[in-house]
Amino acid sequence: MSKKHIFTLEYPVRCSPSILYEFLSTPAGLQEWFADKVDERDNVFSFSWNGTTDKAEVMESEEEKFIRFHWLHAPKDEYFEFRIEKSEVTNQTILVIKDFADKGEVKDQSQLWGYQVKDLFHRLGN
Repeated sequence: MSKKHIFTLEYPVRCSPSILYEFLSTPAGLQEWFADKVDERDNVFSFSWNGTTDKAEVMESEEEKFIRFHWLHAPKDEYFEFRIEKSEVTNQTILVIKDFADKGEVKDQSQLWGYQVKDLFHRLGN
């Protein structure tokens, strides 16, 4: 099995880091845009799409800064992360997503994140 590659996506967001963090780190927030149903127990999130459930544990997080998840079925060094940054120049909030994909799947995965984030922005009123 080939090793997956990390890729990074950045999206400018018009909302406060505290509101954005709620949508990235809580079951209720994630259920608004990321999955059909989201539950959390003992730092393990269960994400359901079309009746299929996948579990991810929170590896680390910092309030209003970032949250990093690890899919339980994935290799230990792979994760997906939501990071909230501020542009030095424009003072705009930027959502940075890091994820892993096979070399040939980075474009498809990036498009999938794009659709997800579009849904998030709709919920945020962007």
